[in-house]
Amino acid sequence: MADKTFDIEKPLWDLSTFYGRWRHFAWVTDPRSCLASDQELHDAKKLYHSYKNGQTPMNDQTLRAKKLYESAFHPDTGELQNVFGRMSCQVPGGMAITGAMLQFYKTTGAVVFWQWANQSFNALVNYTNRNANCPITTSQLTTAYVSATAAAMVTAIGCKSLWKNLSNPLIARYVPFAAVAAANCVNIPLMRQNELIEGVDLVDENGTKLTQSKVAAAKGISQVTVSRIIMCAPGMCILPPIMAKLETYKLMQRIKVLHGPIQVILCGCFLTIMVPTACAIFPQNCSIETSTLKKWEPESYEKLIDNCKGEEPPKYLYFNKGL
Repeated sequence: MADKTFDIEKPLWDLSTFYGRWRHFAWVTDPRSCLASDQELHDAKKLYHSYKNGQTPMNDQTLRAKKLYESAFHPDTGELQNVFGRMSCQVPGGMAITGAMLQFYKTTGAVVFWQWANQSFNALVNYTNRNANCPITTSQLTTAYVSATAAAMVTAIGCKSLWKNLSNPLIARYVPFAAVAAANCVNIPLMRQNELIEGVDLVDENGTKLTQSKVAAAKGISQVTVSRIIMCAPGMCILPPIMAKLETYKLMQRIKVLHGPIQVILCGCFLTIMVPTACAIFPQNCSIETSTLKKWEPESYEKLIDNCKGEEPPKYLYFNKGL
């Protein structure tokens, strides 16, 4: 029998604290997990469930299996996620695209291309890390992708045109961040619109589904949107003045071909810290008070009361807000 002192389904750290969540997400989003092959991931899933069911004793591979399983398989469906959509790919994928956006900001063509590339990447990440209990249709997926990409491009081109005549050229370097922030406010809600239309499943502390809520969906999506903007903000806001200063030195002027790679590496440094930080700001297992349902969603509250079958409803209900 497996060592029951270790519950493989539970996090290794206390997720009620920011530090505990940060350690958890730094572990789960470790970019090295992206290098694992599909065979390794499926073997990890098999070992994970084998230990969970008491069929395998604790060994050196159990923790690694837990790490790979939680980094690559969706928490709602248990399906293997696309490698480029996993949160463990946020650092390598994000650093390449963000570095390129910050480097190639001077021409409209470059701005449009890299905003399209970034929104394509974001759309995949948003879809991969959605609340899978609320499926999205191909039509809704296409609408979300096109709308977010258009929002990013319009914002980027608009800011570029507005700021091009300003005396301070540094301001133009902030066009990519303005576009990314605007697009996130469009991309995430549209990509997860079914949650807003149908509501997300709410469960008690034992995981029993009791009702659904649109207000909870709005809360979760808002938190994810804020987290995504915070995730990219330091790199996209701090790097511009750093690069503007570095480019005044003669050495940097002689190695212009390396400006892009330098920005990519620096973006990677920021994202290594900011990906777990942004994910840890809000608990993934989000909560909502039943009194909120009673006030704003009487139908959901009535369903909750019916499912409680005469017992006192719990004060809080929980749902997966996604990442």
